[in-house]
Amino acid sequence: MNDLRRLDLNLLVTLDVLLSEHNVTRAAQRLNYSQPSISVHLAKLRDIFGDPLLLPGPRGMRPTARADELREPLRQALASLTRAVAPALPFDPAKSTHTWCVAATDYTESTILLPALAGLRAAAPGSRLAVVEAVPPRLARQAERGEIDLAFRTSEGAPPELHCRALFTEEYALVGRAGHPRLKRRPTVAQFCDLEHVIVSPDGGGFQGVTDEALAKVGLTRRVVLSVPHFLFVMSALASTDLVAMLPLRLVRNTPVLKVVAPPVAVPGYEMAMLWHERVHRDPAHQWLREHIAGSL
Repeated sequence: MNDLRRLDLNLLVTLDVLLSEHNVTRAAQRLNYSQPSISVHLAKLRDIFGDPLLLPGPRGMRPTARADELREPLRQALASLTRAVAPALPFDPAKSTHTWCVAATDYTESTILLPALAGLRAAAPGSRLAVVEAVPPRLARQAERGEIDLAFRTSEGAPPELHCRALFTEEYALVGRAGHPRLKRRPTVAQFCDLEHVIVSPDGGGFQGVTDEALAKVGLTRRVVLSVPHFLFVMSALASTDLVAMLPLRLVRNTPVLKVVAPPVAVPGYEMAMLWHERVHRDPAHQWLREHIAGSL
């Protein structure tokens, strides 16, 4: 018997019970089948395996040598199948040894992962967390392949093939060093444009962003003198120079070395979201991780 396509799983279940009971009547009772149905199953099994499997004996039925060979592998195979199709067990973070991988920028590391980290370590001390750089064009494929469990980016730019859960709405603030001589009060638009600005350009080397788009609508431009790819470098640069920047408020609030003021120009904020693939959508461990992160904000 080399062709599994000929084999009905129910026949294997019947064979397993017959090899245990050695009796068609008792096997029928255990399986809640009629005795003729069990006899039909046995006939099919004999045809498939090319062996009588069970022979009449003085105390029921005696297994053939081939049936004896099948007994233990069949029991193990059915036990494995039973475990495979059983409902997923509830996830216990205290016993977890998961290694999760999330794609994040330095901004989302600070505003999303850092608030969740202490609770994650306390609740799931045996787990591990790997943070990799978030590259927007790659996120959907990485999630589909199982290379990442979660990603964080704006809802507006989220790949449509991924699940998306909004985490918070972010707004921009004008930021400079504490004691900056030109940030003692909210600057006018003209004063704002005359300041020397830093911009974060994730793609590298850009000198325009949403603030410049907002200024352009009223016919104004600002002085952008430094472009960098990461937010954390900007914060260090602001603390040690008279440069200023338009930064997400969550990133800079409660930072004593920096001065935060309301900008004189309205710059639209954005919604930050958590993304994941359908392949892990119903996984209990993944569901727990998502709820933990969202609940930490």
